[in-house]
Amino acid sequence: MEFGDVLARRRMVRNYTGEPVAAEPLRRIAAAALRAPSAGNSQAIGVVVVTDRRLRESIAAIADEPAYTSAGFDAWISAAPAHIVICASEKIYRDRYSEPDKVAEDGSTIEWPVPYWWVDAGAALMAVLLAAVDEGLAAGFLGVHSIPDLSTLLYIPEHFQPIGVVTVGHPAPDRRSTSLNRPRRTVEEVVFTNRWG
Repeated sequence: MEFGDVLARRRMVRNYTGEPVAAEPLRRIAAAALRAPSAGNSQAIGVVVVTDRRLRESIAAIADEPAYTSAGFDAWISAAPAHIVICASEKIYRDRYSEPDKVAEDGSTIEWPVPYWWVDAGAALMAVLLAAVDEGLAAGFLGVHSIPDLSTLLYIPEHFQPIGVVTVGHPAPDRRSTSLNRPRRTVEEVVFTNRWG
């Protein structure tokens, strides 16, 4: 698939058919997270692929999927045949930037005006979302704020923080979010040359 087509087709899908996702495409989708940029080549992204039905149902339960379905939406989280949990480790970034090639001559370390572990986790997330489309599948994202005990459930190490769950599967018709009623901003409104405005 051409990259422009992948971008055009990418959207958050929240309903899937019952058809399972084959292991090899799922592995390629998850591995796409590792192709995202990594500040200082820290490589502090971790990925958990969840295909076990009971675990997926547990994730749906702690995300309070019944509240979602009571609002008239399809059972999205539990129905997705695969979940990809993307995690980032601030500790690994800080350790990496304490190594000799990253320490300043005066011995000081970077002050992180922007926490690049979150930047890189977002890049990994987008790589996974686009890889799903490239494989002819669909994906949606559930932020970690909705899943309070995810780390405990999946035995994620303490120094890794999950950013959320990417649901992956074969798309089924879904009730689209009212957020999609908002018009997209034009290129002229958001892309500038040389200076803002």
